[in-house]
Amino acid sequence: MGGREAGAVQDIRFARSADGVGIAYAIHGAGPPLLIDACWLSHLQFDWQSPVWRHFLVELGRIATVIRYDERGHGLSDRGVADHGLDARVADLEAVADDAGLDRFALMAMAQGGPVAIEYVARHPARVTRLIFYGSGPGAYKGLSQSELHLGEAIEAMIRVGWGRPTSEFRRVFTSMMIPGGTEEQMRWIDDLQNKAADAETAILARAQRQTIDSSGRLSELDLPTLVLHSRGDQINGFEQARYLAAHIRGAHLVALNSDNHIVLSDEPAWPVLRDEITAFLAPDREEEEPTYEDDVASALSPRELQILRLAARGYDNDAIATALTLSSRTVERHLQNAYAKLGLRGRTARTAAVARLLSGA
Repeated sequence: MGGREAGAVQDIRFARSADGVGIAYAIHGAGPPLLIDACWLSHLQFDWQSPVWRHFLVELGRIATVIRYDERGHGLSDRGVADHGLDARVADLEAVADDAGLDRFALMAMAQGGPVAIEYVARHPARVTRLIFYGSGPGAYKGLSQSELHLGEAIEAMIRVGWGRPTSEFRRVFTSMMIPGGTEEQMRWIDDLQNKAADAETAILARAQRQTIDSSGRLSELDLPTLVLHSRGDQINGFEQARYLAAHIRGAHLVALNSDNHIVLSDEPAWPVLRDEITAFLAPDREEEEPTYEDDVASALSPRELQILRLAARGYDNDAIATALTLSSRTVERHLQNAYAKLGLRGRTARTAAVARLLSGA
């Protein structure tokens, strides 16, 4: 299947933050949990079929159970919110993690999500297994040059003037900075996302409050595996922010991506580098999560058949497995039938018998 699988779906849920604000979050994929503290420019439903984000979501869902959410006041979360401060945003992350039933999980901070993730890990070090920064930083002003500060002021002025206009001339300036290597279709999608993610008033208010947030003082407290991924030519968050993170977090690993795009696109050479780095970084969590199986069962099945049977062993029905793996229910059933045949099972009890053999290691 390609990047827009017809059977791909996500499970959208709602958590209640400490101050009562409803936070929309979505779950897809299979494997160890990866909670994404995303940027403000998001909309769970609109992002799902995005020509900019789709490859990212599909590939992550193949290696992890991905939990991502819309920030307060944005996307499908409650709108008209006045408080976009650090404590409120950390409470949102806490609410999503608790509502999703996460005990321990990997955490990925994207763009302006950096300070929130840093603060969360500092407050809850036992809950986070490993930390990823992608195009992010510790605070609005850390590592920024004077010219970048002036650029930020210009962007705010453009938001005030052009965010809510029906035509996208002003929004296109921001889009061109985010994905300068994008196609016209991808740029139009980012233009539209800006309007769908938030209204102009919220965009200005949230941005102003973010400028006061700085979690750099917490970096010395972080003591967990940390991966820092950043495009060298990122015009939204300069590469110096990645250098700052890597220099101030004990043992952090910095990967410079050969791209000018804030969001690395699927046809760039940097994309497989980013994908493989995340896959390798999360591998210990996958190995820890998966139970030990006897060689005669595991070796009899293909990796996909074994993956599907493992989900069946957790009580997933075919539709739930299809949702988790972005497959169609028909494809799931075909893989199960192949697994039954390889294990010498047939009839109505084949599924139960296959699960029993898997769990017993017989």
